[in-house]
Amino acid sequence: QVQLVQSGGGLVQAGGSLRLSCAASRSIFSFDAMGWYRQAPGQQRELVATITSGGTTNYAGSVNGRFTISRDNAKNTVNLQMNSLKFEDAAVYYCNADASVRYYWGQGTQVTVSS
Repeated sequence: QVQLVQSGGGLVQAGGSLRLSCAASRSIFSFDAMGWYRQAPGQQRELVATITSGGTTNYAGSVNGRFTISRDNAKNTVNLQMNSLKFEDAAVYYCNADASVRYYWGQGTQVTVSS
């Protein structure tokens, strides 16, 4: 069983920055890709950013240029650096690992953006 443990997040003023981390219980090379999704109240979960085992990244248009996904292979960790945060970025953020035959999810981390 794979565990994804998230850290980071919290409350930040609009325009500020936050960093999310996701630590996997096994080598992240075993996953085809890892990523971050978010879900705001009353809305569906949506993709934020992904990074493949080869390092190829993909971003939602709404965060492109503001968020950066990265991986630390030595620590089996995937990070999401979020800059220039907007009110619409507020949501619960979930780490995801794509193991082809199934997906794994982190526990979720609240990101709140204030004025």
